[in-house]
Amino acid sequence: MDIREARTDSPDAHELLTDYFTWRAREFPPAQGAYTITYPDPNGFVAPDGAFLIAGDDEPVGCGGIRRIPPDATGRVRFEVKHLWLAPQSRGQGIAALVMDELEARARQWGAELIVLDTHHTLTGAARLYAKRGYVSVDPYNENPNATVWYAKELRAAG
Repeated sequence: MDIREARTDSPDAHELLTDYFTWRAREFPPAQGAYTITYPDPNGFVAPDGAFLIAGDDEPVGCGGIRRIPPDATGRVRFEVKHLWLAPQSRGQGIAALVMDELEARARQWGAELIVLDTHHTLTGAARLYAKRGYVSVDPYNENPNATVWYAKELRAAG
């Protein structure tokens, strides 16, 4: 599986993100209101402060990114996982784990001590992936209106 870096406003990334946002909006629980769509600022996903990756051999099937966010209260360097998504026909093949491996490696390389993410409790497959990777539930670190659960994972420095 090819995993390559791309800008979030590249044609492949934009198409994947549009598919992701469309899927989430359709599946979002009506009781929580409308799903808020926010395309990521490409400048937030540029090394060494971030990266956006696309997975796929012949055609793009998934994506995910990391971006540096302000340190936590203890001063630890943090990166946040954003927009990890796979087309439904590509799920269950280990592709998300490959993307996460690469995202976590880059975060370590750039000095991250903690990696965080937010998600929705209805995304049970995502929760299983994060639990397998050592992410633990934490208090909210942001005010994302689409999120209902927040996770964090301690990272050891590269090297």
